[in-house]
Amino acid sequence: MRFLAALAVLLLVAAPAHADPPVWVVKDADSEMLLFGSIHVLPPGLAWRPAALDAGLKRADDLWFELPAGPAAEQEIARLAATTGILPVGQSLFTLLTPRDAELLIRAAEGLGLDKSTLDRLEPWLAEVALAGAAYRAAGADTEHGVEKTVETTAPATVRRQALETPAEQLDLFDKTPQAEQIASLNQTVRELQEDPDGYNKLIRAWLAGDAAALDREALEPMRKASPALFGRLVTERNARWTVELDSRLKGRGRTVVVVGVGHLVGSDGLPSRLRALGYSVSGP
Repeated sequence: MRFLAALAVLLLVAAPAHADPPVWVVKDADSEMLLFGSIHVLPPGLAWRPAALDAGLKRADDLWFELPAGPAAEQEIARLAATTGILPVGQSLFTLLTPRDAELLIRAAEGLGLDKSTLDRLEPWLAEVALAGAAYRAAGADTEHGVEKTVETTAPATVRRQALETPAEQLDLFDKTPQAEQIASLNQTVRELQEDPDGYNKLIRAWLAGDAAALDREALEPMRKASPALFGRLVTERNARWTVELDSRLKGRGRTVVVVGVGHLVGSDGLPSRLRALGYSVSGP
């Protein structure tokens, strides 16, 4: 969950003069698939769109996101989170944590203006999401300016929208994670807010520069080390499922654009590497 919540300070340094977020192109004899690595939450006014993405969207037959685009899916996510992310009556998030970890969480929540009594009712995974959302808002960033919302609203209306997961499937990834792993991830995020306030800046700089090695280091390596089981659930297993879906699409014909979190594209386990292993021509960082 680190890639949801590494955050306290946003874009305190200037963006590079030439932004070039990573793009991969996958081909076979009669298909072309452009893979673009997304940052889900961004501040307004950041010039990030690579020319290759815009060119791909103009020619695309279909456009794939992690989740269905549009307000209906957003409302469904909010509804599911409200029904699955609340602790049973009588339970308290703060009592699930050690006294020291509870103190650190409360301090972080107070600094971000989160209501402690509301936070105390949330399961650890939803508390982490709430903490991340508050940190993003405090920094002036939100999903309205993120890659997915921007691409969805500017892509040609004739391009078919598709999704790799449903809202229920994605929330299950968090809700069904063992509680001990949820707590460990929440504690890690709280520590990062305190100890690595430039973490999000580093991620954004690497993304804008198209530095795949740095993206792997900033977005994936901490989770890979801290919680291999959680990494497997949120990254490895999803990449494997998505590869099957994208392979099926490539076996057809036409042009496709795929926009998913950049953490799913970098590294030896990312979608480009998996598709290359299946025999497709893959160019990119």
